[in-house]
Amino acid sequence: MTRILHVVTNVGHYDDPSHPTGLWLSELAHAWEVFEERGFEQVIVSPAGGRVPLEPRSLKFPNYDKTAKAWHDDPVKMALLENTKFPDQIDSADFDAIYFTGGHAVMYDFPDSEGLQRITRKIWESGGIVSSVCHGYCGLLNTRLSDGTLLVAGRKVTGFAWQEEVLARVDKLVPYNAEQEMKQRGARYEKAKLPFVSYAVVDGRLVTGQNPGSAKETAEKVAELL
Repeated sequence: MTRILHVVTNVGHYDDPSHPTGLWLSELAHAWEVFEERGFEQVIVSPAGGRVPLEPRSLKFPNYDKTAKAWHDDPVKMALLENTKFPDQIDSADFDAIYFTGGHAVMYDFPDSEGLQRITRKIWESGGIVSSVCHGYCGLLNTRLSDGTLLVAGRKVTGFAWQEEVLARVDKLVPYNAEQEMKQRGARYEKAKLPFVSYAVVDGRLVTGQNPGSAKETAEKVAELL
């Protein structure tokens, strides 16, 4: 049985509590659907375990598509987001791939989670696939391999572009420029010619998608490798 570990956030707002954020639902829902169709077993983990808040903007048109709505309308699936596992409950050896979802919230709790870094490192070094979509790549910023090098250094990566932050009018809210931070770590950052179109990059066993609309393509590329 092929097993996928989805990573989601526990954070519900920006530095300014009057601006809510959370998991961008379609990024989980689209990937889940791709993996489910292939019969993969799926588990959800978050940095602190427990409940996952949803990004309000991901529940509005055009982001709230039929796949996201089907998840939101399904009590069984929504229950999965009330009781996610925390990293110490995860045995990396059980998983063939890890997939970091996004939403601006992950910028806060993904980068410095030692538990997530440990799981990612072990999956990677055992020959598994590491993947992310949109802001999920923030979870790869500080992950080091056993030899001390950064996982992303010298590798092709994509993720939510600074241009997209500006167009989404959250450039004044986000805690840092994720694209710039990724480049500073030696990653070979790429993006599509146009903002908000589906774009995914494969570099060996590292698979990354640029924005919410890239979730399905990213998951399909992970599935192909598996």
